Amino acid sequence: MTELMHKSIRMTFACLLSTALVPVGFAGPPQQNKTQEPPKAQAPAQSGGASTGGVFAPVLDEKHRPITAGGFVDGAPIIFEDVTKKAGLDKFNHVSGSPEKNVILEAPGSGVAIVDYDNDGWPDIYLVNGSTFDALRGKQKPPRAALYHNNHDGTFTDVTEKAGVSNDRWGFGVAVGDYDNDGWPDLYVTNYGKNRLYHNNHDGTFTDVAEKAGVAVSGDQPVWSSGATFGDYDGDGKLDLYVTGYVKFDMNNPPIAGTAATQYSFCQYRGKPVMCGPRGLPGEHNHLFHNKGDGTFADVSKKAGVSNEKGYYGFGVVFADLNDDGKLDLAVANDSVPNYLFLNKGDGTFEDASYPSGFALKDDGREQAAMGLGVGDYDNSGHLSLYVTTFSDDYYTLYKNEGDGNFTDVSFLAGVAAVTIPFLGWGTGFLDYDNDGWKDIFDANGHVYPGVDQNDWGMTYAQRPLLFHNQDGKRFQVVPAATNSGLADVVCARGAAFGDLFNDGKIDVVLNNVDGPPVLLRNVVNNGNNWVDLKLVGGSKGPRDAIGAKAFLTANGMTQRNDVISGGSYISSNDLRLHFGIGKAKQVDKLEIRWPDGEKEIVTLPVINRVFTIVEGKGVSNEQPK
Repeated sequence: MTELMHKSIRMTFACLLSTALVPVGFAGPPQQNKTQEPPKAQAPAQSGGASTGGVFAPVLDEKHRPITAGGFVDGAPIIFEDVTKKAGLDKFNHVSGSPEKNVILEAPGSGVAIVDYDNDGWPDIYLVNGSTFDALRGKQKPPRAALYHNNHDGTFTDVTEKAGVSNDRWGFGVAVGDYDNDGWPDLYVTNYGKNRLYHNNHDGTFTDVAEKAGVAVSGDQPVWSSGATFGDYDGDGKLDLYVTGYVKFDMNNPPIAGTAATQYSFCQYRGKPVMCGPRGLPGEHNHLFHNKGDGTFADVSKKAGVSNEKGYYGFGVVFADLNDDGKLDLAVANDSVPNYLFLNKGDGTFEDASYPSGFALKDDGREQAAMGLGVGDYDNSGHLSLYVTTFSDDYYTLYKNEGDGNFTDVSFLAGVAAVTIPFLGWGTGFLDYDNDGWKDIFDANGHVYPGVDQNDWGMTYAQRPLLFHNQDGKRFQVVPAATNSGLADVVCARGAAFGDLFNDGKIDVVLNNVDGPPVLLRNVVNNGNNWVDLKLVGGSKGPRDAIGAKAFLTANGMTQRNDVISGGSYISSNDLRLHFGIGKAKQVDKLEIRWPDGEKEIVTLPVINRVFTIVEGKGVSNEQPK
């Protein structure tokens, strides 16, 4: 066993650290609020399994704690309250191999979905689980995924057994989409091994139809699928499916340093031995499945030009219209290799615009170890920008959409770069947590090497999340982590999903943490700002769940854009309803919806601070609460 992986059982408990175990009182690192200048690395990036930007000096708080598990502020405003136990989610426990993380399969963890599976108007939660090698070999009962039903009172009930969605495989990602247009959301779960397509039976139960539908993704050896997204790329009104692959992994011949599986190479991070990968390992292919409309799909990956022949290591992925031509494109966050951006040509094929668009690499021309992928119009320009979380010793990258599908790395200019360098990021997204009409950024963090806790590198295995407040679409400012609040939770986070879980007009966050219980962060901001939520229902010519629709809402002197998107974050899926904060505005001045089938519709909202259901061609059909 390697030096950096040796401290075994107590590392599991490190993932479960709460703020009660961490000293408090720090008033916030001063560099977080200054105009950011690119920090200088102490040493150049070292070749290893993950791409980094160099070796950077430790960042410590005034109590000499690594900033990744410190920097808490007494008396700061509380944005999120950790209500995990109160909500009944603390009984779920994620499992991912051994605590030491000796091989790469054990490290990436799993995603989470917010989905209203029973159409009662209250979002539910689906947590993907990992597994163990003994379970894969049939020597022990496998860990199970979990579906939690929203009880409408702030609590959730585990309905996994009744629903039939326990997965019982080594799970990674989840995407939500109504692939058969029956009005009920279905679940696609990616695994090491065969994937599952859980068809919603309309009665609280699901049936796995992946093999019958042709989307199980299997081979002679187990295939490692990671991210997934639904979207109607060819405009035929039916949701297609794109699945990213990660690493070719043989559990009977795992990639251990110094073995044939790693070409006898030795795997290190900052000069210390660690698990091997992903660089140096063969990558899996990606798959585009075309929906045939009869319950089955056809793999058209190679024909469409999106099969990942380069063998890149894919994680977060979304279908979204990134150049505003009315067709859904594909963006993929790739780990330690260039990112992908495939532009939809409208003839069933895609153009690889990764390099010309500026999304493949960061500003200095280097690839990054991208994990999570956020998509949103953060500057209210009417165009979707992209944001990726990356490895420690590198910054998280904000790619501004210049209006034509070309992207510029504005991370340092926008103030989201320097502070993120010690962190290792996963789930992420744009969310308007304070309902001021500007999309903010949330990052879920946690390292992959447990042994970082035994070194003075200024980073920790379990880490706190980051929240950036949007200042009028130009710059972001780190929100102080109030002592004992949700932002001070120190956990090994992976998947993150965002949505208005309690129908109170506030965006909440669910984190799926590796080797521990999840975290439910309830938004408790009470600033009097107004809001509207929109559930869109498509017509007969487009997807029923309106994935791919765009809504442009004007209020308070600004126009915001929100898109219905499946997937994204870190292999997770957000609430498909669209949320708009409108500040102190007393009404919505205009709402234009551009439906996936090309139709445009102006809808009048009679009031605010409601959840509205809007049916294509029929306007508002329901508001909640009345």
